[in-house]
Amino acid sequence: MLAAAVDLARAAAQLEAGADRVGAHVAVQAEDEAAATHLFEAGHPGYQGWNWAVTVAFAGPGTQVTVSEVVLLPGADALVGPEWVPWNERVRAGDLGVGDLMPTSPDDLRLVPGYLESDDPAIEAVANEIGLGRVRVLSREGRLDAADRWHGGDFGPRSEMARSAPATCGTCGFYTQIAGSLGAAFGICANELTPADGHVVHVDYGCGAHSEVEVDAGPAVPVADLVYDDALLDVEVTPQTRREAVPQAATSAEDAASSEDAASSEAAGQESAEAVAPELSEAVAPESTEEAAPGVEL
Repeated sequence: MLAAAVDLARAAAQLEAGADRVGAHVAVQAEDEAAATHLFEAGHPGYQGWNWAVTVAFAGPGTQVTVSEVVLLPGADALVGPEWVPWNERVRAGDLGVGDLMPTSPDDLRLVPGYLESDDPAIEAVANEIGLGRVRVLSREGRLDAADRWHGGDFGPRSEMARSAPATCGTCGFYTQIAGSLGAAFGICANELTPADGHVVHVDYGCGAHSEVEVDAGPAVPVADLVYDDALLDVEVTPQTRREAVPQAATSAEDAASSEDAASSEAAGQESAEAVAPELSEAVAPESTEEAAPGVEL
């Protein structure tokens, strides 16, 4: 009976939205044994995916079906606004502007009373002795939350800038360590040329403006030493070189002829000396014999 009350539900929706704002029947959903909801497409501009929901009910068998309520509800594919967020949770990081005031909650887990023990025994001893201190200080949870946020932020060791840096902030002269327990891993950058100037940076963060970075001043492309190839020479003959070459050739020919004549004269003199040598030997031999053996009769 409730599922068959489509016309009744449509008439109620048209009465609420207008005859031209109610589309085709989409489905019927049972609420309980005595109630059901009929869904109709909404024809309103900007409400694509929304449905008119008409709930009908009856008091029991033999009673008349009546309309309980008519509402406009978003469907599965409807364009809706973001999920509602409580007012005290709507302020996000970076929302604070000039002149804005943002009070903290009395039960903020990031803060603890200043009289509680700190991580630095020396500071705690002095503070207790002279009775000075802030009303509230960072709790352990607050410090861990800040450390996690800074570690995973733009100036943490996993950022793109840090992965491409030649060295880390821990070895940089512009790195200024902060006090307290957070100083073991964080400091302040004091290099005005970097995006991290004035920001809290992790000790393992780094950038290209490291104080000890060195840049090779040589050319980007390797250049070999200049080499002269003197194995092959290109000779170009000109009219002037031809005129200079003819006297040099004549002089060379004369020098060669003179050398040949001198060699011939030297050879002839040597032959004459060899021919005269035997005659001289025969003429001198008897005298030499007599002189060598004066007591011998021949």
